[in-house]
Amino acid sequence: MNEKSYTELMKKNAMKKKKLKESYVLDLYIDMLLSEVLLTSEKKKLLKEIDHAIDEGNKNKFNHLSKQYIELTKRFGT
Repeated sequence: MNEKSYTELMKKNAMKKKKLKESYVLDLYIDMLLSEVLLTSEKKKLLKEIDHAIDEGNKNKFNHLSKQYIELTKRFGT
């Protein structure tokens, strides 16, 4: 029989908890990175469309896209 001591079990449990915390933090960083990439991409896309609406002289499209851009920046606090 391979019985482990109380100390070994406590160490193993502590390491398991540490790995779970590290995994959670890593997942959080990945989520933040993906959110930043998506936000940056969406902002660039909207700015390009806004510039195009200005070039066309399309005031309605400009106003609509500008409102979307403002909402996007409010939502992400940027």
